[in-house]
Amino acid sequence: MNRIAVFIDGNNFYFGLRKLYGKDKSLKNFDFQSFANFLAGEGKVIGIYYYNAQLDREFNSKKFQSQREFFAKLRKIPNFNLVLCKLLKRNIAGTNKHYYIIKEDDINMAVDMVDGSADDNFDVAVLVSGDGDFVPAVRSVKRRNKKVQNVYFDGSSSRNLKDHCDESLALTKEILKDFFKD
Repeated sequence: MNRIAVFIDGNNFYFGLRKLYGKDKSLKNFDFQSFANFLAGEGKVIGIYYYNAQLDREFNSKKFQSQREFFAKLRKIPNFNLVLCKLLKRNIAGTNKHYYIIKEDDINMAVDMVDGSADDNFDVAVLVSGDGDFVPAVRSVKRRNKKVQNVYFDGSSSRNLKDHCDESLALTKEILKDFFKD
């Protein structure tokens, strides 16, 4: 039985769901354990790794609290690893406006995939992201005779990433509908 490690780009996943469903569905109601088991197929999920950053409490305390509750729920899932990265505030030049970006999420994810393959922690890495920046990590994992499956939102994946992975799966409403709990 293959050992499966699932690596989820949390920001990419959130915005992929938003694009697909609008505000109709919430991550708070998403069953990540069932989703990981679905992705594993006949294999055994040995770890789920979810990369994101904690929101700015002062910018929006309600969203901050909601995210804290969501993260607490995730931490209760067996073999779930919440990897919190940096959230940086950037000012828009010449204005009083700003925006936020997450830093270190992709590099942490890539390093964890490569380290996990080098340490023989899994047989298959499931990469839930459409970001083509992961191609070097995918190549490294595959050099260690591991398989990589790319899971992405339809229309949002790099062709280069899909070409370097052993398998690819586009997430659609039909696939995702069973993972939301009401």
